[in-house]
Amino acid sequence: MVDFFAGDPRTNRERMLAGDLYIADDPELDAAARRAVALAHRYGEVYAVDPGAAHPILEELLGSIAPTAHIKPPLYVDYGSHITVGEGTFANYGLTALDVAPITIGADVQIGPHVQLLTPTHPLDPAQRRARLEAAEPIVIGDNVWLGGGAIVLAGVTIGDDTVIGAGAVVTGDLPGGVVAVGVPARVVRHL
Repeated sequence: MVDFFAGDPRTNRERMLAGDLYIADDPELDAAARRAVALAHRYGEVYAVDPGAAHPILEELLGSIAPTAHIKPPLYVDYGSHITVGEGTFANYGLTALDVAPITIGADVQIGPHVQLLTPTHPLDPAQRRARLEAAEPIVIGDNVWLGGGAIVLAGVTIGDDTVIGAGAVVTGDLPGGVVAVGVPARVVRHL
């Protein structure tokens, strides 16, 4: 078996946070992921009874969330702690935010139902995939962005302020501010 980390004394978590290849099947990372699942589940339960009382659970789960941000459950995250959500942002049901790398969501962002923000990447090399290696790249969503329902934003993407992403679009590369982008892959169809 190939030792992909020969001479690298870092933990898998340290490699992950650096954006390098790492192995997700790691006790430290597994514990953090299970914590996130438990908090997200508890958030959904409390939200059903009292949405205001549920917000402190999001504050515990996420790296940072503004007091005026609102996320409807269910919410799916890898760790939660690498997600920042700005003032006035609203996320509808079923947001999946896989935060192996940081996910930064600006202020006044509108996120439609079942949007996916996916920071993980996997190697093209079959031996590395078989060894369960993965990496990640951050996602940055600017202020006043609207992500239509079912949109998917892939690893390493930055979306500029005031941009609109059409429902079902797959954003594979950076988009400037003030545009409308639609399709698979998403392409700019209009300047605002």
